[in-house]
Amino acid sequence: MADWSLYEELLSGIPQGIKAKNIVVGATFAAVESETGAVGLGSYLWSRYYTRPFTHPGDLTGKTLRELAELIKSWNYLEAAIGQAAVNAWYNAPEMARQNGVDMDQNPREDRMNDPFIMSQREIRGKKVATIGHFPYLEKLFEPICDLGIIEHEPDMNGDYPFEAADYLLPDCDFAYLNASGLVDKSLPRMLRLSQNAQKITLVGPCAPLWPGFARYGIQDVSGLVITDAGRALRMAAGAEHCKPFAAGRKVSLRMLRIEK
Repeated sequence: MADWSLYEELLSGIPQGIKAKNIVVGATFAAVESETGAVGLGSYLWSRYYTRPFTHPGDLTGKTLRELAELIKSWNYLEAAIGQAAVNAWYNAPEMARQNGVDMDQNPREDRMNDPFIMSQREIRGKKVATIGHFPYLEKLFEPICDLGIIEHEPDMNGDYPFEAADYLLPDCDFAYLNASGLVDKSLPRMLRLSQNAQKITLVGPCAPLWPGFARYGIQDVSGLVITDAGRALRMAAGAEHCKPFAAGRKVSLRMLRIEK
């Protein structure tokens, strides 16, 4: 029987009754704005969402945040990205992030203090490290000081491992950095099981939900985004403004103690 426990628990924390105000879908990101003004992002791979039909092909206008968040379980990846964006419109809202333990009072200019790759250079030295996703500057920051394996769905850079290598690299790694897009393609629960022997597991990306419940699945650090400029985030998602997601907000970290099940 399929195990949707991570998704069900993630969704259960989103209250009923909060309306979604805007839904935007572009070439790379989906964005959902709640009636409170909070905006969340979801990511999807453009080439991979056509294979399954929409589970809700009708008009999504007027749906609640919780109803949209349920779409994260869809096998249509564009639809699932809308679900992820709705999830983040709740958990990554500034006040909710603060309530869950994110330091929102830190000087925004110190965002580098919340960059998981910059801040973990000392602890990963001489260790086995695996990342799901070819994040920027990995070769510069990690490759000279650790045994690094970069795993990609569609490897397009020299040295990247194919996604199938995760079954062999993650069980032996000391540090695992998992891409939050794994929530959309449903690979995250399996990546977490494969990484259970790691000293530390970090969930990374602008679409990573700042959800404390991840600690029950072995995650100790969530490096994500709190959007502070809703208009810019919506324009970015729509393709009307070309900027990186973090230009519309703050890179933050939710650090937790690992909870053993």
